[in-house]
Amino acid sequence: MLIKTLLPTVLLIATFTSHVSGLYFYLEGSERKCFLEELLQNTLVVGFYNAEEFVPETNAFVQPPTLGVQITVEEIFDNNHRVVNQRGAASGKFTFTTADLGEHRICFQTNVGGSGWFSRQAVRVHLDIAVGETSILAKDHTKSEKFTTLVEKIQELNHRLTDIKREQVFQREREAEFRDESENTNARVVRWSIIQLIVIGATCAWQLSHLRGFFVKQKLV
Repeated sequence: MLIKTLLPTVLLIATFTSHVSGLYFYLEGSERKCFLEELLQNTLVVGFYNAEEFVPETNAFVQPPTLGVQITVEEIFDNNHRVVNQRGAASGKFTFTTADLGEHRICFQTNVGGSGWFSRQAVRVHLDIAVGETSILAKDHTKSEKFTTLVEKIQELNHRLTDIKREQVFQREREAEFRDESENTNARVVRWSIIQLIVIGATCAWQLSHLRGFFVKQKLV
């Protein structure tokens, strides 16, 4: 009976969990490619990457031991403050926790081939970014056994609820900013309309007064 009661709640919570985004992209030589990610405050982010160098002789992507990856993460909202500056192997991960709400720039660069950072060799990078505690738990879960105790399941649900609350706070903040901006815009429109009406009224009054004086001077009235 307890399982039947909790099942709808679990399904509802599962639809609002944080995300794990995966993609791959190509770099050429010393090219530096960046991605923007808008993140909540105090959010744990883990990136898993795997770089492979293209070999024209075999027409395939391989991973030589000399291949390395330079990773930087910058807070755009804080004058591009750098929170991650990591140079590692061809595959690995990077981790950081956001200090504040806003956009973060995540950049990658490789030292392909024997000519160092100035080679023009193509490199393919697979990237997996796990955002939020529940996403990271879910990714690590694929490398371990399934949860077997009720306590572990409850802990997972608590993490998901924390992520949901954080997302709700984020949405409320965005709605408040949009509402304030709309109210300010409406107030400026009303003030400008009133100013226009005053100017038009003053212009009409001046024109009528001028015409009346002209008619009197011409003895038409």
